[in-house]
Amino acid sequence: MSLFLVAFIAVGIGLWLLSFAAEALRRAPKAPNALSWAPEIPIAYVDVDGFKLRYIRAGRGPNVVLLHTLRTQLDLFQGIIPGLAQHFTVYAVDYPGHGFSDIPKGRYDADFFARFIERFLDVLDLRDVTLCGVSIGGALALILAGRHNARVAGVAAINPYDYARGRGLGRSSLAGWLITATSRIPILGETVMRLRNFTITKAVLRGGVANSESIPQELLKEMYEVGNRSGHYRAFITLLRNSASWESATKVYGDIKVPVLLVWGDKDWSTLEERERDYGRIPSVEVVTVANGGHFLPLDRPDAVERQIELVLHSAETTERGASRFSGKKPRPPSAVRNSNTRVGDE
Repeated sequence: MSLFLVAFIAVGIGLWLLSFAAEALRRAPKAPNALSWAPEIPIAYVDVDGFKLRYIRAGRGPNVVLLHTLRTQLDLFQGIIPGLAQHFTVYAVDYPGHGFSDIPKGRYDADFFARFIERFLDVLDLRDVTLCGVSIGGALALILAGRHNARVAGVAAINPYDYARGRGLGRSSLAGWLITATSRIPILGETVMRLRNFTITKAVLRGGVANSESIPQELLKEMYEVGNRSGHYRAFITLLRNSASWESATKVYGDIKVPVLLVWGDKDWSTLEERERDYGRIPSVEVVTVANGGHFLPLDRPDAVERQIELVLHSAETTERGASRFSGKKPRPPSAVRNSNTRVGDE
């Protein structure tokens, strides 16, 4: 065995041992008693099949449930909740293994999250819900609609994460590519995840926005610190290892009966071909492309996202009366929308 190989193995073992020490020394954050961006909105917890999920409720009117992206939390919607709450009852929830919800053991695949959101709606007995999700949240909204969940009246799927066998995160940044690539390799994936730091996490999260200033520094810090909670990194790496399930779950999109709006940021991680694939799968759908928007669109363009959610809610209401902007033939596909000189379907 050459000295080079011996040295390489020794360094590897050293980093592996160091990663355990780094994880053991991390300080988990204390769950906040109030939202820094909306202290008047109470924070609540609900028991879903023996696990606590953090959520908030604000406003009065038709029900809107906001579903965040992978590795973020309900605060992703801080730019749109106050405005929506003026006309609607708005719910936002932290998924299991995210934010300040419990971190159960599980597969963390598409079905795992779908079952928890279905049960969340059941436990709170929410009816005539418009599901508005971003990334895996957008995919979750489409999955529940495709399963004919009776509580879902309409969907706004924003940058749905259901392509490239779930490896879209690797397009966010070099750090995102590194985490995505190594996560699938036993031992190495866990070692890299345990050695994460704020600089790496910040690079990954900023890769989700078109403008790096769109993510408040306070939110960046909290989302990094949330990763220090016991079991969090294992849940996240399990999610990454089961990420192909998001693309597999698209098979139910063709069964959707409720109005659907697909919204993409023009700088989202998805390709034009991947967007058109979703457009072709869903029977009753409209498409909007938002300028100057990345994957975390509610942070980049809260104005456009809030406006589109309001339109979906209006469509869900008018559908009951037999008329809807979603009736009739489909609009132009994403390619035509994006390249239109008149910007029809653009924001």
